[in-house]
Amino acid sequence: MDSYENLLLQLQNGILTITINREDKLNALNRDTVKEIKLAIQQVYDDPAIKAVVITGAGSKAFVAGADIAEISELSDVNARSFAEQGQEVFTMIERCNKPVIAAVNGFALGGGCELAMACHMRVASNNARFGQPEVNLGLIPGYGGTQRLTQLIGKSKAMELLMTGEMITAQEAHDFGLVNYVTTPPELYPRCVDLLEKIMTKAPLAVGLVIDCVNAVYTKDENGYQTEANSFARCCSSEDFLEGTSAFLEKRKPAFTGR
Repeated sequence: MDSYENLLLQLQNGILTITINREDKLNALNRDTVKEIKLAIQQVYDDPAIKAVVITGAGSKAFVAGADIAEISELSDVNARSFAEQGQEVFTMIERCNKPVIAAVNGFALGGGCELAMACHMRVASNNARFGQPEVNLGLIPGYGGTQRLTQLIGKSKAMELLMTGEMITAQEAHDFGLVNYVTTPPELYPRCVDLLEKIMTKAPLAVGLVIDCVNAVYTKDENGYQTEANSFARCCSSEDFLEGTSAFLEKRKPAFTGR
């Protein structure tokens, strides 16, 4: 693994844990951290030993409490667009990754932290987690995809409310709204994520990756999701995993998938 200043990376049993390691700053996202996240996710794409990912924050107070306000305060209309687009690019890499990515949300997930969690394929939250997009309190709006993904996940009306009021919601409220998959206790947060990923990792890797592609296609305006699904279905049927999966079913044994 490459060395990072703001991240901790640990690979165990195929699961890469990426920890935002700026606990004294409540893991706030600055430019360097976003760049390092991009490098880490590129490793996920490139390294066949990595089968799945957990993204979390150091300490018990925050997953990511937002962006670096000192950096944001220096933005102008000249460089603000590129600032937002760079963050959107990194978070889209996470969203489109063909390996499952789960956010383990401990404490505050605000602003860019909420956006980072939403870019992951699933979210598991400790019962002390708090979610929100408070940018309007700074005279801003989310810039890393928050207006889009929050609307996709919880619907237009509630997204409008949270984005315009800037209010935080609890982990249970986030679960009720459909933003979070599971709520658990802080000690059980990481094990719950690992349990989910270990279950997914017993399935055909190619099929899992194509599920991600097809679900994302629902929200891609220039893509026909049904055609994406049909093409992906055909691709599965030409794979070795398809032959293994169907043979294992008929032979009443567990399949041994290879991702080919």
